Amino acid sequence: METELYLPVKTFLESLDFAVKGEIGRCDILALREGDPPVMVICELKQSFNLELVLQGVDRACACDEVWLAARLSARGKGRESDARFRNLCRRLGFGLLGVSQHDEVQIIVTPEAPFPRRDPKRRSRLLKEHRKRQGDPVLGGSTRMPQMTAYRQQALACAVALVIAPQRRRDLAKAVPDAPKILERNVYGWFERVEKGIYGLTPAGREALERWPQACP
Repeated sequence: METELYLPVKTFLESLDFAVKGEIGRCDILALREGDPPVMVICELKQSFNLELVLQGVDRACACDEVWLAARLSARGKGRESDARFRNLCRRLGFGLLGVSQHDEVQIIVTPEAPFPRRDPKRRSRLLKEHRKRQGDPVLGGSTRMPQMTAYRQQALACAVALVIAPQRRRDLAKAVPDAPKILERNVYGWFERVEKGIYGLTPAGREALERWPQACP
């Protein structure tokens, strides 16, 4: 699974002074080095180097400064990483290639050489905002088929924790959870109910959510 590659690649990028988080905006890895401007790297993971991995990189390129493609190195050294045509394609696209050995050692196969024009500043801004607002790194990069622990979900869970004992006013919750008023009003997950004007309580669905994600509870 792609998640097996996440921690080795994360460790590699952290050694380059990046703050690394998984599964942000459908990107397996989003790495951020603060500065003016910040440097944003997107890394996609696959069990082997293939065309789908390259296509994912093409899709992500407009939203970041560098794209890295990472995959498991073939046991016999006969995978795509050994194909000069594949490496040259990545060089022409400006993508970096990382190979992960069977012992989880990461090696650079191709270094990204060309900066990308920022054709989609709105998408870049959304990714940057999510990376900065998400608390910790709760999702392994490469995770699929499961609800993702986004910054929004983290704040919604924080609201649910605060409402376990008794309903509260939105403005009181906002002291600890800045987006609480919007989260309670929109009620995207069906976890909250309005008890009276400006006061919200927790629904059975909200209590089930806290059982599903116990790490949200203090």
